[in-house]
Formats: sequence, C-alpha cells, structure tokens
Amino acid sequence: MLKIEELFEHLPEFKHKAIFEGITHYWDVTGRINKYIKDWFKEIEKTVQPKMIIEGITLQEVRDEKDNLIDKVLYVGREVKIWADLFLKEMGIFVGSGTVLEPTAVIKAPAIIGNDCEVRQGSYFRGNVIVGDKSVIGHTTEIKNSIFMNHSEAGHFAYIGDSIVGSYVNLGAGTKLANLQFRTPEEKKSGKINTIKIQIEGKPTDTGVKKFGAVLGDYVEIGCNTVTSPCVIIGKNTWVYPNNTVKKGVYPPNFVIKSNTESISNSKKA
Repeated sequence: MLKIEELFEHLPEFKHKAIFEGITHYWDVTGRINKYIKDWFKEIEKTVQPKMIIEGITLQEVRDEKDNLIDKVLYVGREVKIWADLFLKEMGIFVGSGTVLEPTAVIKAPAIIGNDCEVRQGSYFRGNVIVGDKSVIGHTTEIKNSIFMNHSEAGHFAYIGDSIVGSYVNLGAGTKLANLQFRTPEEKKSGKINTIKIQIEGKPTDTGVKKFGAVLGDYVEIGCNTVTSPCVIIGKNTWVYPNNTVKKGVYPPNFVIKSNTESISNSKKA
C-alpha cells in the first residue's frame, strides 16, 4: 500500500488532515467523513456565528405523499459570493469566505466547502463531502462521501464517489471515479452488494466496504473521458491518458498510464 507521503505531500496544508490520523487503509477514511464533519461543526460554532440562510440561496424540503420530511437540500438560485465564512448550522453546511456558488448548484448535508472555491452551475453535493481551499467542483459534477483537497479541479461532467482526491489534481471533462462493482442478477434482486477485494503487494485483500472509488495523489492528471474502476489508488504526479479505463489496483507515483495494458515511468513523459 502506498504511504501517505507517496500520495499527499501537501497534506500538512489541508485543514482537515486530522481525518487521516491513525488510518490502516485509505478506504477507512471515507467511512469517517460523516462523524468528522459533525465533530468539526461543534468546534467551528465556537468561532463562526451560525446563520439560517442568506439571500440568493433557498432551503428546499423533500417530502413524500404523506407530507413526511425526507430530506433538505440547499438550492442556489443566483450567483452568490461568500464574503465571510458561512455556517448554516441547521442545514449542516459550511462554506468558506471567497467561495462562489453559481446558479442551480444543489448541496445536501453534511458538507464543508473551503475558501476561494468555485461551485459551478449544476453541481451536485450528495452529502458527506469535504472540499479544501481554492478548488473547483464544476458544471454538472456530482460528488458524494468524498474528500477533495486544495487547489484541485473537477471542472466538467465528473462523478466523484467515495473517493479521496489530493491537492493540485485535475480531472479532465467526463472523468468518472466509479465506486460500485458489477452485480449479478441474483445480487440485484436480493439487494446484496459484495465487498470490494483488491490485490496489495501480491496478496488478496478484502476491503470490507461495498463502495469505494479512487484515491488520487497530489498532482495527478486524469485525461478526459477516463473511468477509474472501484478501488483504484494512484500515486502522486501520475498522468492517466484520455479515454482510458483504469483497472482496480495500486499504481506507483511518477507514472504514465497510457492504455489499459501499458504504463510507463514518469521519466518518459512526452
């Protein structure tokens, strides 16, 4: 398994680095996100005055046919720039100062969005999301149960599920970090989802989790229309060429993944 320093050299600069403390495997981190956010909110409340709502943003309730409340979502009706840290306590959402929210973005709780970010038109936060500073969650990009660190971008048509994205990462348009394995008809009918298994240093390992996307180290470049299979771990400063499917597994730092069958060292980048 790649060590933290082989993935995230900028982790010390990430405000939420504490979520990685004491981990054994990276898929353990995504299981911590919900609790971490709730604990962090208890601390931030000591320094940031909670608000109910601000102009340009509306709280919408999802109800069933019997008018029972199912969910609450934050809907951005017009472009809003957050001039001071915004803590919507009752919604379970924090947005840092300098961040711009564009029209039709939808945010479900809990979520932390850092400073000076861009949340672009049509983006969808499905809950349990932590986004660092100066990052972009772009047009019609969906993100759920994931960590997205500083200075990283998913500008167009991406899916980020149960994943960890390091700093200075770029996801080309159409990138999908898939998190669910294929299921047989019997599994679908029963609702069963098998846990994901992966080879680590030649040994089969059961992750114990049913959904897990990708871990992308700092400076990783993902080409347009690339799909990573469930449970892909890519070391820092690696390039993945466009129109690629990356098989599950661990990929070292400083590589180029050119096709489904070929990868070459970073020293041969062209």
